[in-house]
Amino acid sequence: MLEPVAFNPIGWVENQFREYAPSEEMRQHPSRIVLRPELAPGLMGLAAGQFILVLFHFHRVQGYELQLHPRHDPSRPLRGVFATRSQYRPNGIGATVARIAALESNVLTVTGLDAQDGSPVLDLKPYVAEFDAAEMTDG
Repeated sequence: MLEPVAFNPIGWVENQFREYAPSEEMRQHPSRIVLRPELAPGLMGLAAGQFILVLFHFHRVQGYELQLHPRHDPSRPLRGVFATRSQYRPNGIGATVARIAALESNVLTVTGLDAQDGSPVLDLKPYVAEFDAAEMTDG
C-alpha cells in the first residue's frame, strides 16, 4: 500500500480568474506567482523571457472522473483521465509551461499560465527542451 503524500505550497497564483474560464482565455492574460518570501533565494538563475514549468493544485475542483470527454465536449471520444489534461484528476495537480515576463524579489509575473486566482503553487522548474520536449523518432 502506498503511503499518502503531502505538499506544502511554495506560493500562490494571483490573477483575475476566480471562477472557471477556458484555458486558452486564461493563458492570454498575465498572472503573478507569489512565492513565500523565505523561498525567494531559490529563484536565482531565472530571468524574464525564460520558460518555466509551473506545478499547481486545482484547489477549487471537487471530485474526479476516470473517463470523460476531453474539454467536456461530447463530440470528442471518451478518454481515460490520464489521457487528458482535465482538471478533474485524482490528485488535482496542474502543470503548465509559462513564460516569465518579470521577476522582482519573490514575485514572478508570467504569461501562458492557466491556473485560477489563489491556486497553491507546488513547484517551479525551468523548462529545459532536452528534458521536457518529446523526442520524435521513427521506429
